[in-house]
Amino acid sequence: MAENLIEIKELTKVYGMGDVAVHALRGVNLQVERGEFVTIMGPSGSGKSTLMNILGCLDRPTSGTYVLDREDVSDLSKNKLAGIRNRQIGFVFQSYNLLPRLTAVKNVMLPLLYNGHQPLSDAECYERAIAALESVGLGDRVHHRPTELSGGQQQRVAIARALVNNPSIMLADEPTGNLDTKSSEEILDLLHQLHDQGATIVMVTHEPGLANHAERVIYLRDGQIVSDERNGKRRRGKI
Repeated sequence: MAENLIEIKELTKVYGMGDVAVHALRGVNLQVERGEFVTIMGPSGSGKSTLMNILGCLDRPTSGTYVLDREDVSDLSKNKLAGIRNRQIGFVFQSYNLLPRLTAVKNVMLPLLYNGHQPLSDAECYERAIAALESVGLGDRVHHRPTELSGGQQQRVAIARALVNNPSIMLADEPTGNLDTKSSEEILDLLHQLHDQGATIVMVTHEPGLANHAERVIYLRDGQIVSDERNGKRRRGKI
């Protein structure tokens, strides 16, 4: 029987108070098994970004519980959440979020340098960052800065950075949003490869064509899950 990596029960998130309160999430229940590839979709204002922030331990719920890899992280302090983010969660953003003055390898090293839970020497950090870049096909671009890389290559660096700490889960927020069609297809193929190797991936997107690339598609509307469907077969290649 598959193990649940994520268990969410009756999750709510409310911004503001009284008449101006905004209920971004309304009693969300969700389980994600280890090794799943899940897409979260929904229109603007549906709550998908709020849910992603909570899944990524960037925010805490107003009520309800969030258990990540058997640990209840719902009420952890900001410092403890930061530790969870660094050790267990890999982030891939639409805008890459690379530091422009650093080379690819130094960008990928950053999560290792902040990992106080399992400190590594500088040489070990460098070796792991190089290995991560090689795993995404950028072994020949390790000393290039972001401005010297294409959009697709920058996103590969971001994926390598997300992988370097061997996280429990990868959260991809519109990972192809700034890419052309060819680069988007390459990034999606890479995500498939990582999933085939056992990675757990949760991808947020507004593009219906990307839904076919996941095993499971969750639709949000008005802060609630309105459908949770499994694809019969994942699709590779063209969007």
